[in-house]
Amino acid sequence: MPITWFNERPKECIVTLTPGNITLNKPATTFFETAYSVMLGIDIDQRTVIIKPLTKTQHLRHDVPDTKKYRITVRSSYSRITNKAFINEVSKLFDLVLPPEGRKYVSLWSNKDNILVVDLKEEIK
Repeated sequence: MPITWFNERPKECIVTLTPGNITLNKPATTFFETAYSVMLGIDIDQRTVIIKPLTKTQHLRHDVPDTKKYRITVRSSYSRITNKAFINEVSKLFDLVLPPEGRKYVSLWSNKDNILVVDLKEEIK
């Protein structure tokens, strides 16, 4: 009797943007477990937010200016980056109105660039 074993589909990486912070769900957090800080960026043409983890070694090397490094809090089931100024800039540039409970977006990890790409064109309703 041939048996087909069930494999659970990998969970999506979801990022929630609220007026004061960026929250990554557990699957997205796995890429930031060793992050000491992060860099935040945007790609206006692609309508994406970019989050790049920095290890403690990268953070302490100072080849990235301190003004471009942001603190990340990593927990077992989520991680959070608090940066109201960045969120305000993203909201203005992409004409987003973020309710207090936030908006959820699909994100993808790029192994090549070691970044999490948050696609603002793919909101999860």
